[in-house]
Amino acid sequence: MDVKIIQLIKLGFYLLFSVVMISCETIGYYSQAAQGQLGLILQRQNINELVSARNISEDLKHKFEDIERIKNFAEVNLGLPVGDNYSSYVDVERDYLVWNVFAAPEFSTKPSTWCYPFAGCVSYRGYFSKDRALRYAKNLENQGFDVYTGGVAAYSTLGWFDDPITSTIINRSSNQLARLIFHELAHQVVYIPGDTTFNESFATVVENEGLRRWLSSLGQTDTIGRINSRQLQRQQFVDLVTSYRDTLSILYEDDLPDTLKRRKKQELQNKLRQEFFLLSEEWGSGGGYESWFANSLNNAQLSTVTSYNDLVPNFEKLLKQSDDDLEVFYSSVAELAKLNETQRKAKLQ
Repeated sequence: MDVKIIQLIKLGFYLLFSVVMISCETIGYYSQAAQGQLGLILQRQNINELVSARNISEDLKHKFEDIERIKNFAEVNLGLPVGDNYSSYVDVERDYLVWNVFAAPEFSTKPSTWCYPFAGCVSYRGYFSKDRALRYAKNLENQGFDVYTGGVAAYSTLGWFDDPITSTIINRSSNQLARLIFHELAHQVVYIPGDTTFNESFATVVENEGLRRWLSSLGQTDTIGRINSRQLQRQQFVDLVTSYRDTLSILYEDDLPDTLKRRKKQELQNKLRQEFFLLSEEWGSGGGYESWFANSLNNAQLSTVTSYNDLVPNFEKLLKQSDDDLEVFYSSVAELAKLNETQRKAKLQ
C-alpha cells in the first residue's frame, strides 16, 4: 500500500479517536490540526525526485545533500530512528509551521496544560494558523491568564507520520539543521505522554551531544569551541530565568493583597531584564535572546524556558555515567520512562 495512503489512514484514525475521546477540547480545534497535518502530507515532494528532476536551485540541492548526510550520521553514529523522516520537502509559504499558545495563572509559575490523544498533556496548544492562535490567546487573556504565543518552525509527530523538511527550516545553516533533526528524532527514541520537561530535556541533550559528534566527524574543532561557548551562554540564560521563576513562586505563595503581588511581580520582571542586560555585556552580545526579553516576561513566557530545560543537567550527568555511550544512555532513559513522574525525578536528581 502507498505510504501516503497509509499515513492518511493514520490521520483519519487520529481524528476519529480525538473526537470520540473529546473532553474540554473542541471538534474545531482537532479539525484544524488534522487539516494542517493533511496539508503537509498532500503537499510534500520526495527529495530524491526533486533532485533528479534538476529543476531546483543549486543552493537547495546542496541543502538536501547536507540533510542526507545529517540523516545518515544520525542513524549510524547516534543510533536515532531515521526511517523515512526528512525524505520529503514541503513549501508551506509561511514563516512558521505552527504557532504555540502557552498560558499560566496570573499568580502561578506552573503552566497550564492541554491533553491530547497519544501525546498526553503538554504545556501548549498548537495552531496551524497564526490568527487562530492569537484569537485563542486573547480569549485566555480575557480569562485572566498570563499568555505567550510563539512560532514554531518544526515539530515531531512521534513516528505517527514521516516528518518532512519544510520551507520554515530549509534556510538554516547545516549545523542548525543537524541540531533540529537530532532533537526531533530523539523524541522517537523515548517519549513520555504528559511529561514535557522530561521529553524536551532529554531531546536537548541528544541534540547537543549529537552536534558535538557531528562537528568532530567533520574536523571542525574551532566550531566545537564556539558551540560550547554558546551552550554555556544558553545555560546561563536558563539559570537566570529559572532563578526568577523560583523567586516569583515564593512571591505568589505569600499572603499579600493581589495589588501588591502585581507590583512586586512587575518589579521582578524589570530586574530580570536588568540582569540579562548585565549578562549580555559580559558576553559582548545579546546571544540571540534580545527579542525574547522584549516581551512581557510573564509566567507563561518563563515556562517556555524552564519547562523545556529543567532536567538538562541531570540528563547530561546520566550520559557521563553511561561513559558517553549513547546506546547505554538511551536504555537508561527508557528504564526511567517506565517509572512514575516522582520516581523519575528522584532517580535523575
